[in-house]
Amino acid sequence: MKLYGSYTSPYVRHCRIVLAECGVDHEFVEADYAASARLSPTARVPFLDDGDRRLHDSASILKHIRSETGQDFMADIDDFETFLLANTGLDTSINLFLLEKEGLLPKDVPYLARQQARVESVLSELNDRCSSGELDLATIPDGLLRVGCFLSWALFRQRLTIDMHRHLLALMARLDADPGFARTHPSLTA
Repeated sequence: MKLYGSYTSPYVRHCRIVLAECGVDHEFVEADYAASARLSPTARVPFLDDGDRRLHDSASILKHIRSETGQDFMADIDDFETFLLANTGLDTSINLFLLEKEGLLPKDVPYLARQQARVESVLSELNDRCSSGELDLATIPDGLLRVGCFLSWALFRQRLTIDMHRHLLALMARLDADPGFARTHPSLTA
């Protein structure tokens, strides 16, 4: 398998963690915007080659890895909902980040202000979902792993704060203590 992506992408990070966790032999190939536009119809990372199969979305890549190693991907509807909520918060945060680079800010554009409010609403919901006790680091469900990848990226890029979300703070403390999660932090490069 070849996984294409960047070290800072939270979507790529999730795939890298699962590949390592499952013990799948693979090659990581760095891909920038130009390579992504040339090699993937989505013009983004990650994408994965496995023999004659090319997958273009982190969710299909994760399902493929889990299936190839005899594991379920999103067998639990609550975990799936958590995964999708994290994706919404992450996609919105990334769009706001990229638009800010173009000089478009939520304070200046009402639509972007609504998008920023969406991120805050998702954070509140994720905080509530993470209030249910201990996290077994040996079996981190993909929904919570996606939340962790979202929050790590957003904190690294200084897109948000979770100081008011004590359950998310606790989740991040537990995830950051996991070696597989910690060694893929977006601030690390290889």
